[in-house]
Amino acid sequence: MYRIVASDLDGTLLNHEHRLSAFTKQVLQALRKRHIHFIFATGRHHIDVAQMRENMEIDAYTITSNGARVHNSQGELILSRSIDASLAPAIAQMAVDDPLIYTHIYRGDEWLINREDSFSLSYFEESDFCYQIFNPYDFPTSDIAKIYFTTAGEQDQYAHLVKLKDKLQQRFGNNISVAFSTLNCLEVMGKGVSKGTALEFVAKQLGCDLSETIAFGDGMNDYEMLSMAGKGCIMQNAPQMLKAVLPDLEVIGLNSEDAVPHYLQKLFLNESDE
Repeated sequence: MYRIVASDLDGTLLNHEHRLSAFTKQVLQALRKRHIHFIFATGRHHIDVAQMRENMEIDAYTITSNGARVHNSQGELILSRSIDASLAPAIAQMAVDDPLIYTHIYRGDEWLINREDSFSLSYFEESDFCYQIFNPYDFPTSDIAKIYFTTAGEQDQYAHLVKLKDKLQQRFGNNISVAFSTLNCLEVMGKGVSKGTALEFVAKQLGCDLSETIAFGDGMNDYEMLSMAGKGCIMQNAPQMLKAVLPDLEVIGLNSEDAVPHYLQKLFLNESDE
C-alpha cells in the first residue's frame, strides 16, 4: 500500500473555482489519521500553499514552484533550488515587449509581475496572496524560484507561448527547466528542477521509496512526478498531450467533481471514515 500521496492543486485537487472543498478536507484529515503522508505538489508559491494547508488543518509537506522549494510539515524550508542569478534578467526580459504576455517572478516571499493582471488573481480565491509590480530591467536576481509567462486566454494563445518556449530552450538549453502548467502558463525553473525530483527528495526524508508514492496531476509540469511515482493518476480534464505522453497511466475523474478525494477515499478509507 502507498505511504505517500502527492497531488497537484489547480485542475487536480482544487475544484473549478480554485478552492478546496469540505469533502477534500475531510478525506485528507482522515488520511493523516491513518498515518498516510500528504504532499501538496504545485507550481504555486509556498506562501499561498501554506495558507491552504492551514485551512486544511493537516500537517503536510509542500512542493512548490514546481519543485524549486520544499517545506516540511512544520513549514520549514528544507530544499531550495533557484534559477541561476546570472540568467534571471535575460529570462525575465524575453517577452517584456509582447503585449499578449505577462511576466511573473516568484522571488523569496514575493510574487512579482510586470503589469496588472486581473486574470491571474482569479486563481487565488483561497488566500490573500497578491502580486507586486516590478521592472524587468531592474530587479534583485537572487532567490528566484521560478519565472513564468501567462496570457489572459487559454487555448487561443497556446501557440504563442510555444514559440516563447522554443526561444527559451534555444537560448538557455539545459541550464533551465521549462514546462507548461496550463495552456496559458509557461514556467521556467532552475536546471533539473521538477516535481518528480522534489517528490523523490521528500520520500527519502520520510524514509520511503518512490514505489510507495501515489501522485495526481493534470499538467505537463506534473509529467516527472506522475512518471516517477509508484502510481500516477491523470485527471480526466487534463490536456490530451499529457495523456499521450503517459498512455499507461490511469485517467480518473474531473477536478470539478472532487475526483481525487473520492479516489483516495475508495483506496484508503473504510465506510466508518466517511
